[in-house]
Amino acid sequence: MDLYLPIANLSVNALLIIGLGGVVGLLSGMFGVGGGFLTTPLLIFYGIPPMVAAASSASQVTGASVSGVVSHMSRGTVDVRMGGVMVAGGLLGTLLGAAIFSILQKLGQIDTVIAFLYVVMLGSIGLMMAKESIGALIAMKRGTPPPARRRRHHPIVTALPMRWRFYASGLYISPLAPFILGIFSGILTMLLGIGGGFILVPAMLYILGMQTQVVIGTSLFQILFTTMATTMVHSLTTKAVDLVLAFLLLIGSVTGAQIGTRLSMKVRPEYLRVVLALIVLIVAIRMALGLGYRPDEIYTVDIQ
Repeated sequence: MDLYLPIANLSVNALLIIGLGGVVGLLSGMFGVGGGFLTTPLLIFYGIPPMVAAASSASQVTGASVSGVVSHMSRGTVDVRMGGVMVAGGLLGTLLGAAIFSILQKLGQIDTVIAFLYVVMLGSIGLMMAKESIGALIAMKRGTPPPARRRRHHPIVTALPMRWRFYASGLYISPLAPFILGIFSGILTMLLGIGGGFILVPAMLYILGMQTQVVIGTSLFQILFTTMATTMVHSLTTKAVDLVLAFLLLIGSVTGAQIGTRLSMKVRPEYLRVVLALIVLIVAIRMALGLGYRPDEIYTVDIQ
């Protein structure tokens, strides 16, 4: 079942794209991550231009985040004040990311930069996840409990001026910390098409020191509005958002997430983290190989 993507300017197998979205949704449901950090590389492997893959992935993440935010809001597990500060930073980061994106696009290096950033980020995150998950497995085999996490924000956060109280998160810190974190997330979302949850969640836990029960909901709250802004900016500037592609991915991811959530209840979380770390490392290695080998088409022509 071939379907033409008007922005990507190529025909794809619609069922295969839906299946790809289903795989990402499955991983999202099983491992509790947004899955956006895998969507763009998988689309690139399939042959979608990196610029279109990144822009369309952000649109897909927006749609996938809505139900999660509504669910968390109903349970009261969203720190709206913290999320609002991070959204403000995310909007600014989106504009900065758009400027960087435009510069790299004019230089003809945007595809290479996207691939390189994915190699660095997925490689480092995969190694850290593998180290932590393997350590947890060894501790489980020995029967020793893993060390408890101390909920304390980073010393740099303590040194920042102008403190606010974030009651839902149980924090009294400077709003500059979540604001800067939001800027960083907005830039990454604009450049890579990721929701940023796999970076935001650890940062909110270990840098800001937020309470665990509100981290996921607040992260999704920020991701929703940042990816909405990213989609709008991409549509107005780069014009690289392929709504047909995003819609196909969304169909698969929503279905896959439901299946993944049920599977996650049947497998120990320690094993799930090891599998996720291996998947991330495999994708990073494949992206790195793609940067090194000679493409089939050395030259391309861009008609304006």
